[in-house]
Amino acid sequence: MANQDAPLTGEALIKEVCRRIRVARSYWDAHNNAACRGERDRAILLYNTLSKEQKEQIPQALRVWLRYRSEKYFGAHRTPPKSARKSK
Repeated sequence: MANQDAPLTGEALIKEVCRRIRVARSYWDAHNNAACRGERDRAILLYNTLSKEQKEQIPQALRVWLRYRSEKYFGAHRTPPKSARKSK
């Protein structure tokens, strides 16, 4: 998706957060952990810009996955991914 000139606000921001969480979940289901990690990080950055009222508009299933379930696998306590695979 191309970068937009104006930052997202209001409903557009909420929709974008939901979209990014859903994309991260689809990558997770496809066992594509590197892509999932990137989308999850982008979703969290946007999610953290939301107000409390806006966060409540995100469906609960998406919020739970973003904050708790994915933290179990991608949290700071986990081993970070390797930078590149070495070929033999």
